[in-house]
Amino acid sequence: MSGNQGFNGIAVAAFESRMAAEMTRLIERYGGRPLVTPALREIPLEDNSAALKFGVRLTTERIDILILLTGVGTTALFDLLKSRYPWSTIVAALKQTVIVARGPKPVAALKALQLQPTLTVPEPNTWVDLISTLDEYRPVKGLRVAVQEYGVSNPELLEALKERGAEVFPVPIYKWALPHDLEPLRRALDRIIAGEVPVLLITNAAQVEHVMRVLEQDGKVEPFREALKKTVVASIGPTASERLRQHGWPIDLEPSHSKMGILVKEAAERTASLLPGQS
Repeated sequence: MSGNQGFNGIAVAAFESRMAAEMTRLIERYGGRPLVTPALREIPLEDNSAALKFGVRLTTERIDILILLTGVGTTALFDLLKSRYPWSTIVAALKQTVIVARGPKPVAALKALQLQPTLTVPEPNTWVDLISTLDEYRPVKGLRVAVQEYGVSNPELLEALKERGAEVFPVPIYKWALPHDLEPLRRALDRIIAGEVPVLLITNAAQVEHVMRVLEQDGKVEPFREALKKTVVASIGPTASERLRQHGWPIDLEPSHSKMGILVKEAAERTASLLPGQS
């Protein structure tokens, strides 16, 4: 591989967990020195106690309204329900339930299950739009309302429902936790801060949240952000990029397709021209 195409022996960091071995091989294949330290630990779905309680309520009691906030969370919730109940039981229970999809992603997740939302929240799909959609549909006073959450809770939405007299059950779906041992991640972050890692590859929005949490604990957010100004930051796609922007990280490139192999290949091809002072 010619020098202008590859990483040319420089250190390349990534926070990949599930595909860590593959990421390491890809970086090596394109001439980089891999520094792959997971920022995520996967939580088995069956550890989601709130989702299990929701399943019991849905199938044995009554849920009047189910609000689905994210596509990933919708898929995870139904995966868990399908592992516990016959699909016909779930579908029969949902016939009594108003399903509210916050935007196109929950709608797509439902469609994959051959289900349709009763109500779809119009753009820009904020919690305010969601509440006004419900207000137009019917009063929620005295109704049991389950709210599927993913990653972060939305206290304003829950409060607005309670103010209207609903009995609200948040159903948080957790997929990721921090690794049990944070030392490898801390060492990698220290190397980035020290300017020893010219390239950083981001493959998942949750990685950004976890890295920020560790940096905040250690009081190192500002030096890390400063170091990123001299680092090529490559984001796998729009969802990850949105999270990077929220936290004030620069984005130097997004690949032509949101795939890990293409991310590494295109980062390798463009790093030489993107590195400060090496254009």
